[in-house]
Amino acid sequence: MPSEENDLYFRQLLSGQDFARDDSLAGQMVNFVYAIGDCSTGECVLVDPAYAVDELIDVVESDGMRLTGVLATHYHPDHIGGQMMGYRIDGIARLLERVDVPIHVNKFEAPWVERTSGVGADSLVLHEDGDVVSVGKIDIKCLHTPGHTPGSQCFCVRNALVSGDTLFLDGCGRTDLPGSDAEAMFESLRRLDALPDHTILFPGHRYSAAPAEPLQDVRRHNFVLKPTDKAQWLSIFGS
Repeated sequence: MPSEENDLYFRQLLSGQDFARDDSLAGQMVNFVYAIGDCSTGECVLVDPAYAVDELIDVVESDGMRLTGVLATHYHPDHIGGQMMGYRIDGIARLLERVDVPIHVNKFEAPWVERTSGVGADSLVLHEDGDVVSVGKIDIKCLHTPGHTPGSQCFCVRNALVSGDTLFLDGCGRTDLPGSDAEAMFESLRRLDALPDHTILFPGHRYSAAPAEPLQDVRRHNFVLKPTDKAQWLSIFGS
């Protein structure tokens, strides 16, 4: 839990371990899905539900929570469902068959989400940088962090940062994929690096031993945050 206040519902769920245990791709990709909500109202959202989506819904319902929305960090199939490496990954399309909830995406990511997931525009809520999604009395701030994809976004809730594939505990998202932009990634990383030291980073994949870490510790060892000059960063990571 990133907060000691008991009204915040926050769960970090690891694919292949906490859900989708029998899915070899889920175990290989080690995606994190997050459930964030308000314990006092019982409302919650899922961040990047993919693989065994029904299991994820069952998890939050077994906790006495009611799913009221989805937050998508970006369009890749391991985060919202779709075709990947010859596999079909369940995601937001399957989720909408079970619960009719809004899918919150950055406005620049919307066409990519539609193509990847097959979900129509009428199911999407488009957001600008700085928009706030309220879940009960819990406010989740959307940060537009392009670079990995055009509309990648991170989510701030109290002292937690859910960073998707923009920033990992070690490394950052790839910038050689469709829609990627190395220069934009540098600017996004600088923005996240400026957040308070006590911010706890919750990444989109478990690529490190720890599942989460304070930003002040991430700065000490994450090599992508070391360059402070864009030219220097691009000379290392821009190819």
